[in-house]
Amino acid sequence: MSEEKQTAEQVETEEQEEMAEQAVTEEQHDETAAEDEALQQQIQELQGLLDEKENKLLRVQADFENYKRRNRLEMEAAQKYRSQSIVTEILPALDNFERALQVDAESEQTKSLLQGMEMVRRQLMEALKKEGVEAIEAVGQEFDPNLHQAVMQVEDENFGSSIVVEEMQKGYKLKDRVIRPSMVKVNQ
Repeated sequence: MSEEKQTAEQVETEEQEEMAEQAVTEEQHDETAAEDEALQQQIQELQGLLDEKENKLLRVQADFENYKRRNRLEMEAAQKYRSQSIVTEILPALDNFERALQVDAESEQTKSLLQGMEMVRRQLMEALKKEGVEAIEAVGQEFDPNLHQAVMQVEDENFGSSIVVEEMQKGYKLKDRVIRPSMVKVNQ
């Protein structure tokens, strides 16, 4: 029995060793699983940070593109309407030229002076026209509050309702922008 006992002890020792190895393997497996889980969690955190940074980058790029577009549009508008302030300053002088030209000339000297004034007025209008300034047509047109400023209402059978009867002060546009609306009398 001693041999059997030894064999049984040997088998039992081997089983114990196998169980110990299995326990160590399971322990290592548990440690590896815990490490894997920790690594997966780190990967998810890093992926979240990366996604957040990518979103911020995309927003910054979009903001910059919007800034460039707004800046370009402002530059185009500034270029398009660059002469608006000088035109606004010149309009009262142009009004005075037109009032002066309405004087009846009795002498040759006055007629000559009026001709000179008319030439200057024409040159001034040509220069303004090159910049994109044009007079707003008013008399006979339907009243448009975007182009005309009504200062009086009259009753005139020769004109239809809401038609401009008389222009009291010329209005002007610079390209597509009204610089000064026409002051008009409107038929009721």
